[in-house]
Amino acid sequence: MPSSDIKRLFLAYRRELQSYLTRKVRDAEIAADLTQETFLRFTEHHQGGNAATVLHERSYLYRVAHNLAVDHVRQQHRSPVESCPDEVLAELPFDYPSPEQETAGHRDLQAVRRALLELPERTRQIFVLIRIEGHPYRMAAERLGISESAVQKHLARAIQHVMERMRPVRGAEK
Repeated sequence: MPSSDIKRLFLAYRRELQSYLTRKVRDAEIAADLTQETFLRFTEHHQGGNAATVLHERSYLYRVAHNLAVDHVRQQHRSPVESCPDEVLAELPFDYPSPEQETAGHRDLQAVRRALLELPERTRQIFVLIRIEGHPYRMAAERLGISESAVQKHLARAIQHVMERMRPVRGAEK
């Protein structure tokens, strides 16, 4: 299709398609974008050698415009984004820990490290494998050549020991 024919179609149907799309999406700017996209797709369709398949150009344009509007509305329902005034955003609290919380977290981490170093090697290995690396009991048992029951007992001892060592640290916060 020659570009003069596409220009003729654009001049003939742009306004009515844009009005149609504005009613569908309730936003003139989005409707203008979708109108442009409608004509772009029409042009691509014809340049792809499919010119013979479109018998009624106006109907085809409306079908493309309708499909674009439906896609746009679906996308909006999937991930609605609303603008928010800067004043509201400025009042939102930060999720960053306070300096006091960071200090307490570092102190707790040091206490846990010290408590783990006090454990027998095998108990510490089991604690690291399961609680830090996230391995299942069965894998820890196989790796260390012991039963799952033994792994559970070592882990219980490790947790109890760490919790006991944490009491004085946690008690100092209150």
